[in-house]
Amino acid sequence: MATKKTQGTRTSHSRSSAASRTGPGAGKRITARDLKSFRRRLEDELTVLTGRYAGLEAASASSQETAGASYGEEASDAGSFTSERERDLSLVGNLRDLISKIRGALGRLDDGSYGSCEACGQPIEAERLDALPYTTLCLADARRRARAR
Repeated sequence: MATKKTQGTRTSHSRSSAASRTGPGAGKRITARDLKSFRRRLEDELTVLTGRYAGLEAASASSQETAGASYGEEASDAGSFTSERERDLSLVGNLRDLISKIRGALGRLDDGSYGSCEACGQPIEAERLDALPYTTLCLADARRRARAR
C-alpha cells in the first residue's frame, strides 16, 4: 500500500511541477472562438503595420532624393539627415520583423499549430497569447531563452 501512496505522490508532484512550469493560464484550452479573435487581431495589426511600413519606405526614399541635392549647404544638415535616415531604417527594420512574426502566426493558425510552444510543444498561456498573439514560446521557454542571451 505504501507503494501506491508513493506513486500517487509522484504523480501529483509531477503534475504540480508541470503546472508551475507552464504557468497559470496553461490549463485553459484555446477555443475556435478564441482562434477567430486572434486571427482578426493579427490581420488588423498586419494591415496597420504594412501601411506604416510602406509609408516609411516612401518617406525615406523621397527624403534621400531631396537630401542628395542639398548636401552642399551645411555639414550640420547632412548630419541631421544621417541621423533621421538611421532612425527611419531602424523603424523599417522593426516593422519588417513584426510583420514577419504576424505572418508566421497567421501561418500557424492556418496549419493548426497556433498556441503551441515551439520549444516544448506545450500550450502557450492564454494570457501570454492575449498580450503577444504572435508569440511562439510559452512564458517558461521565453524566460529561458532570454537568460541564455
